Amino acid sequence: GGTFDPVHDGHLAVALHARDVLHAEVSLLPARDPPHKGPTAAAAADRARMCELAVAGIAGIDVDERELRRATPSWTIDTLRELRGQIGDRAPLALLVGADSFLGLPTWKDWRELPGFAHFVIAERPGSDLDAAMAPQLAAEFGARFTASVQDLHAAPAGLAFRLRQPATPESATELRRRIAAGEPWQDLVPPAVAGYIARHRLYGAATA
Repeated sequence: GGTFDPVHDGHLAVALHARDVLHAEVSLLPARDPPHKGPTAAAAADRARMCELAVAGIAGIDVDERELRRATPSWTIDTLRELRGQIGDRAPLALLVGADSFLGLPTWKDWRELPGFAHFVIAERPGSDLDAAMAPQLAAEFGARFTASVQDLHAAPAGLAFRLRQPATPESATELRRRIAAGEPWQDLVPPAVAGYIARHRLYGAATA
């Protein structure tokens, strides 16, 4: 889940790493109206199309646009309830989030209910200390949920947390947008098809291709 504004090589690196480590299919889930981030720089349709271009031809990774079809804010609890209605109560389901998003979980709607619907897979940057950064209420809720076993995630439908030690990914959507607007080199930070789309549609202040 995320705004993917725009999707970049760092996003793909995390998705590919999760796919391979967890032996799972991964869906990019662009938010239409992210409650915690404010307005996006690019429209939802453009962000979704860039995600589709980024994952085209990559096995095990796709794009789920369900949040774009809802008129309400992109509350994760609503998304997980909808997914559970489709796949049933017994299939393993995990929400892949960055460490910063996980640390902000107590600000999410009905956040204590989320582990009842899905596991949490937390993409940690090298050198980060998740335990030290967790607020007391988050540590109390998740302290006993952590597992280091991928098999545990497959054996239960929800309720666990897993640290995904991700490769170093220097890309940042904020820095990428700044570079595009400033006319600095940026094309190497995104898949070629995404770079072409940004240039053709003059997103983020890009010059025409």
